Amino acid sequence: VFDPQGQTIADALHAMGYNGIQDVRQGKYFELDIEASSLDQVRAMAAEVADKLLANTVIESFRVEVDPL
Repeated sequence: VFDPQGQTIADALHAMGYNGIQDVRQGKYFELDIEASSLDQVRAMAAEVADKLLANTVIESFRVEVDPL
């Protein structure tokens, strides 16, 4: 998927002399505090929420990371 914001940032970085940067992807970040009985349930709930509400999966992808407290 073409990322015009990422491309603009990459072009600016190249103009500043950062020629080793091959690609820039700009995106969104969400942090959820989820209470569940297992880390697997936390992962599953976060993925479901991202898929159904937070990400437009036609043009976006998402990744779920769990940081146990």
